[in-house]
Amino acid sequence: MLELLTDPAAWASLLTLTALEIVLGIDNIVFLSIVSGRLPEHQQATARRLGLIMALLGRLLLLAGVAWIIGLTAPLFEAFGFVFSWRDAILLVGGLFLLYKGTSEMHEMVDPEDEGRGGRASATFTVVVVQIFLLDLVFSVDSVLTAIGMTEHIPIMVVAMVIAIGVMLLAAEPVADFVMRHPTVKALALAFLLLIGVTLVAEALHFHIPRGYLYFAIAFSGGVEAFNLWVMRRRKQRRAAAA
Repeated sequence: MLELLTDPAAWASLLTLTALEIVLGIDNIVFLSIVSGRLPEHQQATARRLGLIMALLGRLLLLAGVAWIIGLTAPLFEAFGFVFSWRDAILLVGGLFLLYKGTSEMHEMVDPEDEGRGGRASATFTVVVVQIFLLDLVFSVDSVLTAIGMTEHIPIMVVAMVIAIGVMLLAAEPVADFVMRHPTVKALALAFLLLIGVTLVAEALHFHIPRGYLYFAIAFSGGVEAFNLWVMRRRKQRRAAAA
């Protein structure tokens, strides 16, 4: 353990893995922002923090069972030359759920229900926490497998994940507030959920989509939306000055 503190390769692995875990956590933050936005305002922050804490605990528990995690990639069954593992099953279910959730949230955004939700706050909070837990499981498996592939040192994996979740805790509130304040950004975030869902389903079916393509699409679309928001803000400022 102590020799890792003086090993440059260990520090390089830590920095690389931490950055990678933060990037992978973008998926989690987007999902948390969308799902928690359905709750009453006083419960949203609690749900987001609880979700990220569950994400960290899930990753640490999975790291404690590294042998079991590696076993998830072992063949579960084979049919017509296609080898299916438990990891594939988890990714498939998670991807299909994201597709369902993204589509239903888009429908709700475009055609909201007329009935109030005041009497369902408690049940809704429970449902949201369960949804966050299930998706955290999917993201945690992917995250831990990535960590195992990056380094063989468990302490480095643990520290990288703790730092990444800490960064996500700091970013979750401003990201969620920004998404909820701007309907067009929320629509874009829902499109990202659909994109992530398709990626998970593709990986479950052994069609590898490089994550670089996914994050480039997210970054490019985010840049276009940021420019649109800047133009709208400038336009409002000019109108206010003219008035």
